[in-house]
Amino acid sequence: MPVSRPAVSQHLKVLKDAGLVIDRRAGNCRVYQLDPAGVGALRAYLDHFWNQSLMAFKSVVEQQPKEGP
Repeated sequence: MPVSRPAVSQHLKVLKDAGLVIDRRAGNCRVYQLDPAGVGALRAYLDHFWNQSLMAFKSVVEQQPKEGP
């Protein structure tokens, strides 16, 4: 990959701080994996966000006067 190791580390830190990944030591390395609880919380948030957005869009569309032929 054309990405430096420090850049990957910074991205992993952001994901860890957001609660989306967890890490563990394995010798001199850190092994990262998705945190199911964090991903579940993100999924719930996005589901709620999109449901609200789609309901608001539906409400606006339904309030528009219908165009006749």
